Amino acid sequence: MAGRRRKNAGAAATGTPGEGAVLPADLELQDLYGAFAAHGLDDEDLDDAAVLVPPVKLPPEAELAAQAKAVPMFRYALELARWTAPHRAVDEFGDLTGPDRAPAARLLGLAPEQGDAPEAAVVEAMRAWSLACDLDLIEIGTTAAGEHVAVPGPDLEPAEQGDPETVLELWLTAAGIVRELAVEADSLPEEGEEEEGEPAGGAGEEDEERLAQVEDARDEAAELLDEALQVLYETTAFAEPGTETVPLGVLAALLVVPEGEEPSEELLGDITDVMVALDPMLGDLAELGLLDYRPIDPELFDEEEGEEGAEPAAPPVGEEPLDEEESARFGLVRLTPLGQYGIRQWLLEDGYDAPLVGELAQGDAAELLRGVCESANVLPDEELRVWIADREPVAAARELLAAARGSDAYAPMRRMLCQLALTMLGAPAEPAVREVLDDPELGGGARAWLAGQGATDVPAPERAMALWTVVDTFAAQLLDTGGDAELLRELIADLPVTDNPASYFGELWRVDHPYTADVLEAVGELHLDRAVAKEARKAAFKARSKG
Repeated sequence: MAGRRRKNAGAAATGTPGEGAVLPADLELQDLYGAFAAHGLDDEDLDDAAVLVPPVKLPPEAELAAQAKAVPMFRYALELARWTAPHRAVDEFGDLTGPDRAPAARLLGLAPEQGDAPEAAVVEAMRAWSLACDLDLIEIGTTAAGEHVAVPGPDLEPAEQGDPETVLELWLTAAGIVRELAVEADSLPEEGEEEEGEPAGGAGEEDEERLAQVEDARDEAAELLDEALQVLYETTAFAEPGTETVPLGVLAALLVVPEGEEPSEELLGDITDVMVALDPMLGDLAELGLLDYRPIDPELFDEEEGEEGAEPAAPPVGEEPLDEEESARFGLVRLTPLGQYGIRQWLLEDGYDAPLVGELAQGDAAELLRGVCESANVLPDEELRVWIADREPVAAARELLAAARGSDAYAPMRRMLCQLALTMLGAPAEPAVREVLDDPELGGGARAWLAGQGATDVPAPERAMALWTVVDTFAAQLLDTGGDAELLRELIADLPVTDNPASYFGELWRVDHPYTADVLEAVGELHLDRAVAKEARKAAFKARSKG
């Protein structure tokens, strides 16, 4: 898989497929390519996604295996493998003999029971036969009499019975084969691309040059497809349920447009080239169930047959935005759960950390909070939600509160995550929260949580507890945001600084908390009130000095 998303992929990066094609050139950019927010990807998500592989949710393996068996091409391979029992004659290349080809197409329901089998049906049956042989669902051998025969392979029976491990291993192998074939097909030169004549070096030199060009085109196509699949994986992870479908133009723009920039008119040609390059490859992957794909409408090209140099017609430009059906003509793609499974396996094979949602929620509360704090690519809300599911609220709250205590580097974040989990648990957790009202580390947060639940009998915290909680809460935000100045500035604006900042910070720097000085330094650097910032810097110096 690709290591990072393409920042600026032009036509040369895709083997210039469809050179001269400018499908969306006359359309408003926002109609096709301005849909980042609609698919759950804001600028921050894009920045994170370029570096880290986000966690995804996958169905149970038994469900994935059932989906794999329902994929027509995979099902055909299983049916043909069973059809060979106890053995079936093949030619010297391991292919079905002529008399068996039409029956094979009929067996798969690709041809009518009566009459001649259409050529396309026979070709499809032979493709399924080839896949079954590649997967060793069919094994080829020679009898003592020298006859070539095919027999079912050892994985056929467990695959037919739906053994998840066997089915998914076979499907993943098949997906890898289709992926390779899709890239090979995309990198082959178009008919008529070869230059007439022979270079001065002779035919041998010409063949080597052409081979090198094909290899370069193959590498570029493989890179493009891998990066497109990884971006689809990321968008699916961030998308809300039901919004996983991505316009092909949006996918192409994510691959072409430099991050943090809006698509420009100058990039439209590159975006179109990428769309045209991906179109057949994604169609091939859809055959094995990795994707649900609606290809580019061929009528958009509107080329006249036999007219050399014909340009694909640009779609009509109107005052109104494209409706959903018109926009869909430019291609739609959705990564299926099987596709998520397959891409995740490829990422893992390439050494990437590609976690599953809920992986950190398998242990006790201490393991949960520690894991969420220490993992860069994690969705905290999802992990907490998985952990608290089916747990008794009071017992779960007590365990979380106990795990939140401590003065180590991650302790403020643990307490922040604990507050989030308590909110998910809701009112049933209240008895456990009331038990820690006098705890010096948890009492301030417990009072705030109870107030948020509408409790009116919660005593105000002592001054020392209130100040400690301010530092702890802000420290958690420092850790959670990674020092993001804009977010921190919003938090700093809410600090309960009085009209006498010297007095307030005179108390705050004395708070016995590991992050007191860090918090004061952040306030001093980012607060918009110069007088408040100055007092915070002075207090930070005192806090550092007392250590």
